[in-house]
Amino acid sequence: MSDRVNQKVQRRRVFYIPGYDPIHPRRYRELYRTEGAEQAQISGYDLTLRPKVLAGRYGWRVETTIDGADTQADFQVLVWSDIVRTSMETGIIGTYRQLVSTAWTYIGSGTLRRLMKLRMGPVIAALYPIVFLLVQLLLAVLAAALIGWGLSWISPWLAPLGLIVVPFILRWFRAKDHKFYAYYLMHDYAYSAQSKGAIPPELEARMAEFADEIAGALTDAAVEEVLVVGHSSGAHLAVSILADLVRDGRIPSGGPALGFLSLGHVVPMVSFLPDAWRLRQDLHDLGSATELAWVDVTAPGDGCSFALCDPVSVTGVAQDDQAQPLVFSAAFTQTLSPEKLATLKRRYFRLHFQYLCAFDRPKDYDYFQITAGPLTLAQRYKDRPASRSTKRAAVSKFTSRTP
Repeated sequence: MSDRVNQKVQRRRVFYIPGYDPIHPRRYRELYRTEGAEQAQISGYDLTLRPKVLAGRYGWRVETTIDGADTQADFQVLVWSDIVRTSMETGIIGTYRQLVSTAWTYIGSGTLRRLMKLRMGPVIAALYPIVFLLVQLLLAVLAAALIGWGLSWISPWLAPLGLIVVPFILRWFRAKDHKFYAYYLMHDYAYSAQSKGAIPPELEARMAEFADEIAGALTDAAVEEVLVVGHSSGAHLAVSILADLVRDGRIPSGGPALGFLSLGHVVPMVSFLPDAWRLRQDLHDLGSATELAWVDVTAPGDGCSFALCDPVSVTGVAQDDQAQPLVFSAAFTQTLSPEKLATLKRRYFRLHFQYLCAFDRPKDYDYFQITAGPLTLAQRYKDRPASRSTKRAAVSKFTSRTP
């Protein structure tokens, strides 16, 4: 790892990789602005957001004063929301086709049964869109049957006209998906399932662009740390990007310290699939890499992530010298007050984003100090033990790393 790992950080480059999200990255800037200000007030430090100064992708600058140390961090969001939006343009019939193929991929391959041995929360989240979309279809068919029955009293020939309401009811449900998230989740799981875990070509090309940008930052002598943050499905994209950089020798020994913070990961949803050879090789290589520090943070209170599951080990690709990642819990029940938790009750997606937000009873996890404070990721957690309840037993049925 870089000799600069023990220096105080005055300048940092942060690359944020979001999960499967069709929305413009400005949402992440606004989230950082509001939640960062709240965390700074709670924890007693200064944090100011400014417009971005670097050319290239959407981003912003953060300036902090923490424990008397001034730090400047330049954020860039590695955007793939356009790919997500394209993948969601399947229509209602196309979505139901995805439902059948995705269910068959996970159930028929035995992957779903293996995932259930880890955490039920994300499995339930995966089953939710399948069940709810089927419920929508059932309600539409029942409504058609009732209307057809009523029309049959007028004339038996009118009964089939009840089917006319089916598309209208299904369109209504889709229009309300910002409340139900059934279509969104179905598209999310289908995106990986359609290739059985292989990375789609359009995403592979985008990841190569991301790798080039991170590699460029690692040659910047003016910064002390380059930090890559991957949230949700963005975590497994970051694993593959960083594994490529390690294998290609693009992490200079005399450059900035390199840190990788994975948050709320769902890696097994992809790495357990039959054709996820690329991701399994990347996990295998990154788990023993010494060129970077990898910290993985999840929480049992986040029902959408595989909390406290070492993504390398549970996939069954750990090497004997595996040293990464450091896995620990954000411990929502301890770091959020009962009052705050009450406001988040049953807001499952908001809880999945809590890692990027303020904690009113913070312990040793503070997203804003990690991304904009004076310590590198390796410094901050050099003495931090892994959570004792971390799951490390190999669970995946598929462990091969080559076709």
